[in-house]
Amino acid sequence: MTMADTVDLFSATARRQRVVDWQAPGPVAKAAAGMSGLETMCAIRDGIMPPPPMARLIGFRMAVAEPGRIVMELDPHESLENTIGLLHGATSAALLDTAMGCAIATMQPAGQTSVTLDLKLTFLRPLSVRSGTIAAEGKVVKLGRQTSYAEGFVRDGVGDLAVHATATFSMIPGGNAK
Repeated sequence: MTMADTVDLFSATARRQRVVDWQAPGPVAKAAAGMSGLETMCAIRDGIMPPPPMARLIGFRMAVAEPGRIVMELDPHESLENTIGLLHGATSAALLDTAMGCAIATMQPAGQTSVTLDLKLTFLRPLSVRSGTIAAEGKVVKLGRQTSYAEGFVRDGVGDLAVHATATFSMIPGGNAK
């Protein structure tokens, strides 16, 4: 490949642009302060409350919110790809961290929250823009007073398992995550 060929690869026709808008998280957190985690997740799922900024940035949405279980969906786009044409692993990590954390939240009363202590992912098959709608499911394994555990699964558009995850969450009474 010559230098001229390389320049052609990076021409203006190859450039893309995305514009992302989001709701500042502070007012949303304030509005959710008196709601249980399940009420908050249902309000986000139903469009009553806006999703978190990260969901807008990546482009995923909450499809299922029920006690102990959340499903996030993503229609993959090339802005999430790495240089070899696959979705970057951080995409699945963000989906799973969110789905599992939200699953824990569905079991929490108003005023309580949690934060991720650890997140372990096992990548079983690659994902790409050709994978179809990707579904990330988070399920509560054990809800504890100080520590809770969740399991997650990312499946491609035909339902094949692509990523498996486990996570530990620290429970924070009073909703203060500072």
